[in-house]
Amino acid sequence: MPIRTSRHGPGRIRPSEITPKDVWLDRRTLLRNAGFGLAALAAPAAFWPRLAHARRKFDDLVKSKWTVDEEPTSLDDITSYNNFYEFGTGKGDPARYSGDFKPLPWSIRVGGECEKPGVIDYEDLIGSFGVEERVYRFRCVEAWSMIVPWAGIQLDRVLARFQPTSKAKYVAFETVYRPEEMRGQQRGFLDWPYVEGLRIDEAMHPLTLLAVGIYGEELPNQNGAPVRLVVPWKYGYKSIKSIVSITFTETEPPTTWNIQAPHEYGFYSNVNPERSHPRWSQARERRLGGGLFAKKIATLKFNGYEEEVGPLYAGMDLIRHH
Repeated sequence: MPIRTSRHGPGRIRPSEITPKDVWLDRRTLLRNAGFGLAALAAPAAFWPRLAHARRKFDDLVKSKWTVDEEPTSLDDITSYNNFYEFGTGKGDPARYSGDFKPLPWSIRVGGECEKPGVIDYEDLIGSFGVEERVYRFRCVEAWSMIVPWAGIQLDRVLARFQPTSKAKYVAFETVYRPEEMRGQQRGFLDWPYVEGLRIDEAMHPLTLLAVGIYGEELPNQNGAPVRLVVPWKYGYKSIKSIVSITFTETEPPTTWNIQAPHEYGFYSNVNPERSHPRWSQARERRLGGGLFAKKIATLKFNGYEEEVGPLYAGMDLIRHH
C-alpha cells in the first residue's frame, strides 16, 4: 500500500524526541497525579479534555465475554492522556487541539485481495453489526496502562463481508489525512498518513475490535473518532485511529513506527515484558490515574491475553519478531 510522504521532510524530528519516556512529561497529568488537585482545577481550560462533537449514546450495549473484571480507568484519564500525533506530540495535545476535526459523516473503503471490494458507511457499520461493550486492558508503550470500556464491533465480522481471498495474508489500515483539521499533519515529524497492519489471523481473532465508543458513547476526537482499531495484546500504537482505508494484502504492509524507527518498533509489537524498548524496560507498568508514586505492577505477556492469542505465535522468536 503506498505511503503519502510528508510535505515537510527536512523538519522531521528524531523518534526519541517524539516518544516521551514517561507520563511526567505531560504537565496536566503531573499536576493531577502529584496530588495538586487545586492547581489542576485552576488550570486553563485548554488542559482539560475537549469532547468536541455531540456524541450519541449506544443504548442496550451487551457486555461481551471478552471482558476483564477490572475497574475501568476514569473517562477523564482516558480522554486526556493520548498518543495521536495528528494533533501534536504531547499527551495532552489531542484533547487540546482536536476540536476542529469533523468525524462525521464517515466511510471506510475496503479493497485489495478480496472478492467484494467496496465502501462501508459509519451508519451502516453501526446499524448492520450492532455495538457491544468490551472492557479491555490497554497498554501504552511508555510503561503506562489503562482499563478501557470500549464500545465496538468484532473486526472479523466486518472483514467477512468483503470476502478476502486466499491471497490475503495481511490487513493494512490507513488514517485520514486532513492537515487543515489535524495540525500535527502540517509538520513533518512522521510520514503521513499514519499506516498500520496486522497478519490476517490477528485481524480475524475475536479479540480484535473496531471501536466506535468508550463508556457507552461515541469516541471523542482525541481517542480516534469515529472508528479506530483496538488490538489489546499489542502496544497502543498498533491500534490505529480514524480509519479511512482497509486493504487486504499478500505481503506485509508498511507500518508508520516501523518505518520511523525499525530498531525500536517491530511489525508485531506484542506486549512482551521480556523484550525491553531500547530506552526503557517494559517489564513493569503503572495504571494511569494511580499517581506518579503508584505501585508498579508486573507487565503480563500479551497484556494478559496469552491464553487467547499465544497460539498465533507458536514457534516464533518473539524477541527477534518484536
